[in-house]
Amino acid sequence: MPRQPTPTFVHELPLVVTPGVDRVLETRLHAARQVFNATLGEGLRRMDLLRESRAWRRALDMPKGRARNETLWGLRQEAGLSDSELQQVARTHWHAGGFRERLDTHVVQKLGTRAWKAIEEHLYNKRGRPRFKGARRFRTIEGKSNAAGLRFRDGAVEWKGLKLPVRIDPKDKHGVEAHALASRVKHVRLVRRTMKGRVRWFAQLVLQGTPWQKAKNKVACGQEVGLDIGPSTIAAVGDDDAFLARFCDELEPLGREIRRIQRAMDRSRRATNPDNYHPDGTVKEGCQHWIRSRRYRSLSAKLAELQRKQAATRKRAHGSLANQVLALGNIIKTEALSYQGFQRSFGKSVRDRAPGMFIERLRRKAANAGGQVIEFPTQSTRLSQACVCGAVRKKPLSARWHHCECGVSAQRDLFSAFLARHVEDHCLSMSQAQSAWAGAEPLLGRAMERLNQAASGSGSAPASFGLAAYRRQSCSPAKGESAAVEAPDGVPKGASPPGGPGRGGCLVTRTPRL
Repeated sequence: MPRQPTPTFVHELPLVVTPGVDRVLETRLHAARQVFNATLGEGLRRMDLLRESRAWRRALDMPKGRARNETLWGLRQEAGLSDSELQQVARTHWHAGGFRERLDTHVVQKLGTRAWKAIEEHLYNKRGRPRFKGARRFRTIEGKSNAAGLRFRDGAVEWKGLKLPVRIDPKDKHGVEAHALASRVKHVRLVRRTMKGRVRWFAQLVLQGTPWQKAKNKVACGQEVGLDIGPSTIAAVGDDDAFLARFCDELEPLGREIRRIQRAMDRSRRATNPDNYHPDGTVKEGCQHWIRSRRYRSLSAKLAELQRKQAATRKRAHGSLANQVLALGNIIKTEALSYQGFQRSFGKSVRDRAPGMFIERLRRKAANAGGQVIEFPTQSTRLSQACVCGAVRKKPLSARWHHCECGVSAQRDLFSAFLARHVEDHCLSMSQAQSAWAGAEPLLGRAMERLNQAASGSGSAPASFGLAAYRRQSCSPAKGESAAVEAPDGVPKGASPPGGPGRGGCLVTRTPRL
């Protein structure tokens, strides 16, 4: 009987590494990269031969079901494509390469498993074709268990004669580290990072159990939350509160700096390699020799550091937003969005903010809190078009407010999040939404008021919030405004006027500044 999986979480600790130990770890990581690349190459060769076979093509044409799955599994076994087979391939390259003094058998088996997982996802069209790892792209190595090989013992990582002490936070004011060190270690992973031009090593302890919940991050267990995620905004509505915010707003300054350095790198590359470009500025095909100046290498190092900061900031922002959503409830309902479609329309925003990664993290944190993330299709619900009265009307993206003839008026993203709470079995329950609207309307109003006050203090807000229409409706002029000239709308042309056609509001006017 297969062993049942247990809950798992990861805790990271910095390692104390001397220059001599750093050189040893670099050589071992280089050996692991060679074994991985060799194993991956053999696995890809077997996969290509399998895909070219007639039996595999006939099996793919079979109707989906148990018979088709068993046929595909049998063909994979015949072609030598499985976790155990690639582990054996990795062991063969480990012996042939003379790496027995650098790597242990458990680490080598894990390298085979890593290659197999990458090939399996590509074999079933879940990801692109796996790539071989360059010298600076292979950053992690892990063991198979904490019993032998790479393991954690008495506050230090032990591995083939090396003993690497970990730095433990003496304060640990939230008790996170004490909880992690008291949990059972499943296996250990070593991570190499370049931070501010220096190579630093970390130990990631893969632990059994659930992560420590800080006292400030309270979870409203058993309550439902409606969630609406856009390319740059996020809205959530619960039983007692609601919020609308920018999605990972902290990433914008870093993104601007990254684009500035990338432009400088492009200018440097064009200045030192003029023969590699056509007169129209495009790169010539087949150009292999590129000269990289000292300035270009310096900019490249700055770019790598900024991208590392961007990834760390994104991870921190995702965690903070997930905690904010879970404070409203641990049963989250949201639309199943196509983030590839988002990339086609909002490429840079999706690349920097990674909404799909946020959903995965929210799903994991909700499961740890005893809840779940429920996704439903957009075709059957049409939350951005529906109203509590049952009317369905298409709106352009520039219309940031929902207005209906029944008298319902709300910010579009917040209203979609409110409707998401009342989706049952992939269908919107109009009766539930109608009965709950009277209690939810003041929640949405308070969320917009908080947003309006924050925007008045900072002096700027994205047009997607629809604050200009909110200020006209509430007759509360923005900071520094008086009555004389009509205020411009905060959304692009073509948006519905506040209150909808024929529904006027109080106009906010101002005099031009001299």
